Amino acid sequence: MTSQNSTVDPAEVAYYDRLADQWWDSAGKFWPLHRLNTLRLAYIKQELCSHFYRSTSSSKPLEGLSVIDIGCGGGILSEGIAKLGATVHGIDVVEKSIQVARRHSQTGNLTINYELIEVADLASLGKKYDIVLNMEVVEHVADLPLFMSQCTSLVSDRGIMFIATLNRNFLSWLFAIVGAEYILGWLPKGTHSWRKLVKPAELKSLLGRDNLVVSQLVGIKINPINRKFSLNQRPLVNYMLTAVNKDLKN
Repeated sequence: MTSQNSTVDPAEVAYYDRLADQWWDSAGKFWPLHRLNTLRLAYIKQELCSHFYRSTSSSKPLEGLSVIDIGCGGGILSEGIAKLGATVHGIDVVEKSIQVARRHSQTGNLTINYELIEVADLASLGKKYDIVLNMEVVEHVADLPLFMSQCTSLVSDRGIMFIATLNRNFLSWLFAIVGAEYILGWLPKGTHSWRKLVKPAELKSLLGRDNLVVSQLVGIKINPINRKFSLNQRPLVNYMLTAVNKDLKN
């Protein structure tokens, strides 16, 4: 399955392979992702309705739009987007995760195309999507510039890309790694490697190289007491951004 232009980190694949059966346990090791998903789904819906001139009050505001969910895992975000009416293609390089995603979507009678494939292979086929979801993935790849180039090639001319990741600074090391993984135990130890975290400026540069511009950048705040996730304007640790074709901003 490995592509000639692969950006897959085998250690990351092995790590998520061990955790794959726990994707849909909202009280288990992936509970932060389930809480984050509620927040990011609302954010994505709002941004997409604005970008594609859709009504947020519609039950299926994304109907007729194509979506690629890169690194879909067990399908937590893919299912939320599919319920909004979009045609979803979820891809991952962990076979067990794809199997879990397929089984769970079937129990909910959702039609989602899950596939065990690398971004590099889709890029080589010239695939294009209205919406590219690149959530919590960039900090896990082996070659970020190459990976980003492959991802941006999937964005249609009037499309939009969403990226969610962790900033690389002292605060991210302290709170996201030492705090979340080693002190609070919110995430399994080894979930993140500080050196692979990505600064917003680095993503902006890589996106600009491929004629995309950041249209929105928000931070994600986590209250350690009540475990509540909320958006703010300070992307100090966790953050999300949207990017569109430069010509659309002119």
